[in-house]
Amino acid sequence: MAHGPGDDKGAQPAATVCVIAYNSGPTLRACLEHLGAQTFRDFEALVIDNASPDPGDAEIAAGFPWARLIRNSDNLGFTGAGNQGAREGRGRWYVLLNPDAYAEPDWLAQLMAATERHPQVRSFTSRQVVAEDPGLLDGLGDVMSITGIPYRGGYLSPDRGQAREGEVFSPCGAALMIDRELFLRLGGFDEAFFCYGEDVDLGYRLQLADEPTLLVPDATIRHVGSASSGGRKSEFAVFHGTRNRFWVLFKNTPAILLPLVVPLHLVALIFIYLRRENRPHIGLIWTAVKAAFAGAPAMFRARRGVQRMRRASFARIARAMTWNPRDLSGRRPVIKPLRQPRP
Repeated sequence: MAHGPGDDKGAQPAATVCVIAYNSGPTLRACLEHLGAQTFRDFEALVIDNASPDPGDAEIAAGFPWARLIRNSDNLGFTGAGNQGAREGRGRWYVLLNPDAYAEPDWLAQLMAATERHPQVRSFTSRQVVAEDPGLLDGLGDVMSITGIPYRGGYLSPDRGQAREGEVFSPCGAALMIDRELFLRLGGFDEAFFCYGEDVDLGYRLQLADEPTLLVPDATIRHVGSASSGGRKSEFAVFHGTRNRFWVLFKNTPAILLPLVVPLHLVALIFIYLRRENRPHIGLIWTAVKAAFAGAPAMFRARRGVQRMRRASFARIARAMTWNPRDLSGRRPVIKPLRQPRP
């Protein structure tokens, strides 16, 4: 068994690492083994069993006594459990790690070192590679295109050293670190999303609040991806991903951009789902689009609170997106120089 993090259980830890498990099975064990092997030790670990039908998740977590196990009686989704972990945590930094993500031994140390280099930054994301083939990228932060279609930068492209330290649009929820008080002040994850797109929604709100997200390329995880939801093309993933992308736009897009982005989003969605491999999901996509517009009034009500917290100009938000259609079609990373801190 891996040794656990720091020995002083009474002192406030520097970080809280939260792993949300739902039918995670053997990936959860490997995740916790890698977490227990971190060179940075000043952290507490929370494992939230999100009412998993598989009792093995709780049994696996119980085998790591240095991790605090929280058992939920209902499935709160990634969003609800993510907010729960932030409330339960004691560390200044709140770290989310997927149960199918395997952290390199210095992963947490590299994230913490970035906070020393950039004390003005309060949101960080990791370099992700494919667990089965570390020569392929799983993501270099999240990118937002002007079509309103977000994607993981570099997803499934060969790792040729594209990663460099710099600003990305949004952290990826598989392995992010954020100032816990900032996370809570922004309202945490939107629990209406349940799962998928909640990290981009959070990242958009960080952009509006003029809070940059920094990609730390030396902080590396190996990621299986969608292990708990049946795969990237499962009906669950397709429905929630499609619906929630619209909700991200409705809540966060600056008013001057909405008339441009929403039509482009619909056109891009049609183009994407007319591809041969996506045609079996056409009926499900239509159901998701209807659900998105049915939920639009609630999103526009939430929008008022989001926009009240906005500190960034329209121009800054526009610059944070990519306007190049080849970035989206090729899932190219978009990593920009870190902005100067605002006074």
